[in-house]
Amino acid sequence: MLTDTEKQQKNMVEAKHEEIKLKKFIGIKPKSVKLPAGELIKNDYLQPEQTLPLVIKPNINDIDIIDWAKNNREFLSSKLKHHGAILFRDCNINSVATFEKLAQAICPELFGEYGDLPREEIGSKVYGSTPYPEDQAILFHNESSHMHCWPLKIWFFCLQPAQQGGETPIVDCRKLYQLLNSQIRETLEKKQLMYVRNYIEGLDVSWQDFFHTSDKTVVENYCHKAGIEFEWLPNNNLRTRKIRPAIVNHPYTGEKVFFNQIQLHHISCLEATVRESLLSIFGETNVPRNVYYGDGSAIEDAVMAEINQVYQQATISFPWQQGDVLMLDNMLTAHGRFPYIGPRKIVVAMGEMMNSVDV
Repeated sequence: MLTDTEKQQKNMVEAKHEEIKLKKFIGIKPKSVKLPAGELIKNDYLQPEQTLPLVIKPNINDIDIIDWAKNNREFLSSKLKHHGAILFRDCNINSVATFEKLAQAICPELFGEYGDLPREEIGSKVYGSTPYPEDQAILFHNESSHMHCWPLKIWFFCLQPAQQGGETPIVDCRKLYQLLNSQIRETLEKKQLMYVRNYIEGLDVSWQDFFHTSDKTVVENYCHKAGIEFEWLPNNNLRTRKIRPAIVNHPYTGEKVFFNQIQLHHISCLEATVRESLLSIFGETNVPRNVYYGDGSAIEDAVMAEINQVYQQATISFPWQQGDVLMLDNMLTAHGRFPYIGPRKIVVAMGEMMNSVDV
């Protein structure tokens, strides 16, 4: 039995202990617990055994995909190198601003100085898709592979799918390399490619719009630094030539990839009536764009026919769903666009700029 005084002392000691335990608990710094990526998202494919693209969907409700992407950059980088393309679907990406945040979560330094694409009013480093006739396809290409620098990563965000068509077909550039005839591969690796572009006022993008200047000296300095040959033409027009490879080694995986814009530039790939019209008016030398072997000789019709057939054989396409985000490794995967009917809104972001010296 305790006296009243002893009981009071006991209570005071116990209270002191509780106070000390509470202070210790409050003083403990919280530790972040990182759940495995697979517990928050699920990986899937559009078709069984079709590994391009990898599809990422939420595995739980109300996932913050931007926060998840920021905390799982290594996971995404590894998957992108393996598959070449990742499709984010059902991830509640519903605005250009949210799309830009997702791209920046993966690649903090987005590219904001692209010359060919119109800039979106919302988002400082997001662009509208190429202004190209709706009833015509945009042929396969690796973005800016004809230039001295290009984005390694590129994102497409579907704000509004077309009523009909408008898919963004993709191809595995490693598979293209493997499918090509070995003799064609050897020739392309040896000779490389020469891209010729004529900036003709009223026919294609003007050099003033592309280079964002009306000062010829600025253009000339840019071309010197980028290793681009240039020639000023009558009527204030400009012609440029740039030699670039057709086949390269990926800087991180080391794999051989078919990396170029042959289809997008070669005049034989134009619609027949358009090609005939351009040739009759301007002649082959002055068409807006064309591509040759690096020594200036013409790429044979048989070579172009096989290249086109290989692209067709490797094509993968899927209907856009509103809110889809497609992320590509621009060296592992080429892209295009099918014709479409009805309003369509796809916006683009680019990042991790590479230079000729990097590969």
